[in-house]
Amino acid sequence: MSKILFIKQDSYNQLEIDKAITRAFDFFGGVKNFINPGDKVLLKVNLVAGHEITRRVTTDPAIVRAAAKLVISCGGVPFIADSPGIDNFMNAAKKAGFIQVAQELGIECKELTDPVNLPVKSGASFHKIQVSKYVTEANKIINLAKLKTHGQMYLTMGVKNLFGCIPGRLKAEKFAALLLDIYEGVAPCFTIIDGVIGMHGEGPTSGDPYNFGLIGAAVDALKMDFWLCKFLGADFNEYPLYLAAKNRKMTQCVLNPDDLAGDFDSTQEFKNVILPKTHSMRLIPRIPFLDKLMTSKPVHIPEKCIGCGRCESICAAKALKHDNKKLYFDYNKCIRCYCCHEMCPVKAIEFQESKLLKLVNFLTR
Repeated sequence: MSKILFIKQDSYNQLEIDKAITRAFDFFGGVKNFINPGDKVLLKVNLVAGHEITRRVTTDPAIVRAAAKLVISCGGVPFIADSPGIDNFMNAAKKAGFIQVAQELGIECKELTDPVNLPVKSGASFHKIQVSKYVTEANKIINLAKLKTHGQMYLTMGVKNLFGCIPGRLKAEKFAALLLDIYEGVAPCFTIIDGVIGMHGEGPTSGDPYNFGLIGAAVDALKMDFWLCKFLGADFNEYPLYLAAKNRKMTQCVLNPDDLAGDFDSTQEFKNVILPKTHSMRLIPRIPFLDKLMTSKPVHIPEKCIGCGRCESICAAKALKHDNKKLYFDYNKCIRCYCCHEMCPVKAIEFQESKLLKLVNFLTR
């Protein structure tokens, strides 16, 4: 079923959230339409790093609690899981409220570790993808994503949330094509988007909360992501996931008003949403010797730095060194993945456009 259900929801009151998540499943035939008695059900949350709930970086625990209770009600065995980029999993899960939910309901909350090969579909761009064994061992996966902007991928919603199925230290490259391969390989049976209070600006961790007042539900997470892109007033040509799907001629790229059900229609547009700046120039063919001249580089804001060292720890290219609240970048090694920016808890890493990129962006606006 290709319908997308959007529900108006303005608070995280647990009784209201329970009703909304039940409504979401019921629209698609009820939770028993997805979960069989005895099924091991992975509740894939967004736990990018350890942040307090009020920062709105992670899936709200009220959403997770409601989904878990529904799975239990039909005899399923849910467990909450993700792979944060750098933080200690238990500390991050505690801050996000997931440990409390797990303890209340008597279920597990575990880190996605122990990589194994993920079977990929024919036509995939990446023929070898490793995900946690807990992903492949689960009978069903319910994807509980967060509605946020993203400094590199422009937006992060249902499909991007599945990137967390890759154990932390394997996250060296971020490609929209890889996200599509993971999405099709992991194949979540159902996706819920927590957009009650999401994030805009320089997400996924350094932006500001935004009250979207929305819960999304779909079997087809990719199409739901594209509808949300439209609701945010975002430019599809700046959205790498859309461009990758369009290149594959995927049918989800065509949006029809008849796709939608619930409390929002195709005319919906959220006002004053701050979208991330474009940090690369995608309008020209990739030319190796121009690559780094055509992308923004990460820069350090010393007065904001707390000296935690997360940036150095997460850098897959070993392109920066941290010493007493000072960062030293080796831009020749830097692969422009922007993980340092994503993982900084105090917004002490920002982006700086090259003069050439500034000129080209000015001329093409």
